[in-house]
Amino acid sequence: MADEDPAVSVCFIVEIDDFKLGTFNSCEGLGCEVVMEQREEGGNNGYVWQLPSRIKYSNIKLSRPVTKDTEKVTRWIAGMVSGVTRKTGHISAMTADGRVVARWSLLDVVPVRWQGPSLNPETVKVATETLEIAHHGFLDPDRA
Repeated sequence: MADEDPAVSVCFIVEIDDFKLGTFNSCEGLGCEVVMEQREEGGNNGYVWQLPSRIKYSNIKLSRPVTKDTEKVTRWIAGMVSGVTRKTGHISAMTADGRVVARWSLLDVVPVRWQGPSLNPETVKVATETLEIAHHGFLDPDRA
C-alpha cells in the first residue's frame, strides 16, 4: 500500500525533449477545460443542449529558488532566438525520497514567460524564478 500513498510533499522534474531543466518546487496550471456550447432547440423550451466543442489547455507556471539549474532554463530560451520550435515536455512529480508519483507528457511545449529573481539588498528573501510554458495537450503516457 505504500506505493499508493498520495504525494503530500513533492518536487517537479521538468524535461523538454532531451533538455533537463531541473527540479521545481511549485507547479500551477496543470490542467484542461472542455469548452461547452449551448444550443437551444426550437419547441423544446425546458431543455438546453450542452455540447462539448474543444479542449483548452492552461499555461503551466513552475517556480523554484534560483539554483545552478537556472542557467539551463535561460540556455533553453536563448536557443530560441532564431525561431521558436515546439518540443515535447515531461513533468514528473516526485516525493522527497525520489519516487515518481505521477508524470505528465505535454505536446508542443513553448516558453511563454520567464521571470528571474528580484534582487534587493534591503529585504532578505530567497531569490526565486518562475517559468511559464504553453502546450497543445497531453500525450498518452504509454506512447510518450
